[in-house]
Amino acid sequence: MEKRVIFEDQWILVTGAAGFIGSGVVRYLNDLGYHNLLLVDDFYATDKWKNLVGKKFVDIISKKDLFRFLTGKEQKIAAIFHLGACSSTVESNADYLLENNYRFSVNLAKYALRNGQRFIYASSAATYGNGSRGFDDQTELSKLRPLNMYGYSKHLFDLWLEREKALDKVVGLKYFNVFGPNEYHKNRMASMVWKMAKTAQSEKPISLFQSNHPDYADGEQKRDFIYVKDAVRFTCRFIESSLQKVGGIFNIGTGSAVTWNRLAHAVFKAVKKPPCIQYIPMPVDLKAQYQNYTKARMAKYFAIDQAASSFLTPIEDAVEDYVQNYILRDAQW
Repeated sequence: MEKRVIFEDQWILVTGAAGFIGSGVVRYLNDLGYHNLLLVDDFYATDKWKNLVGKKFVDIISKKDLFRFLTGKEQKIAAIFHLGACSSTVESNADYLLENNYRFSVNLAKYALRNGQRFIYASSAATYGNGSRGFDDQTELSKLRPLNMYGYSKHLFDLWLEREKALDKVVGLKYFNVFGPNEYHKNRMASMVWKMAKTAQSEKPISLFQSNHPDYADGEQKRDFIYVKDAVRFTCRFIESSLQKVGGIFNIGTGSAVTWNRLAHAVFKAVKKPPCIQYIPMPVDLKAQYQNYTKARMAKYFAIDQAASSFLTPIEDAVEDYVQNYILRDAQW
């Protein structure tokens, strides 16, 4: 793999570094030969620490200590991947989400903008709401209507950057349905691929939601699923020399929509079990905010990274790699 990342003599800071996408970014940068990484995360009583085993970095800092640690090190930090957030779409504590996902992000962005540091952060496809206004990363932010507080907390930060006229100075990434290794600690919020694989291994039927919309048959609801290895590559491209001046909000997806039924069949094939699917009622807390169809409009991203589409992993190949090389082996990436 060609080594093209800048900032060799400074630190690259990664928040949420032990999390799902964050640990993938650490892995990817390590594979490029970069160990000048300053990681930010808190572990509490989780197994997130396992996602960092075997990875190389300078230090790990607690989120609560970050700004004190950064004081006086303004010239040492060259780039920030802000990937740490509460990602639960059913989190009901709005105050917690505002503090964790919005206000902390504002303070970190102010630090980066004040000191001229590259700032790349995780927004979310949840900001698009039910999709009635499409999934176009060039849509006016003021027109978007998130369906849950998680999506709204992410949306508020996008709006703050727009209001501060800073969107072109940073990179915001609207991740669609990311799945893959290093998500095991996410429990209920882990991808359905992980949950399906565990079920299929035990030769039990995979449960999919019954449709709550007349346009979709059971299991025929569609999502834009992207493998975490592809999502991480897209993310890290923004600190490479050719894209280090690019700014704005970009979708991170495949640009294709896949049905839940197709995904389930891919999982059964990967675990080498015959397909067995049952359809169950949708939980009450999801009905009002369920997205029956998502598909990232990727034209904006592909325009700046023209080879990106050729690197995307087909859904069946991605599921097979994840199941065979990570889930069945209980392995991290």
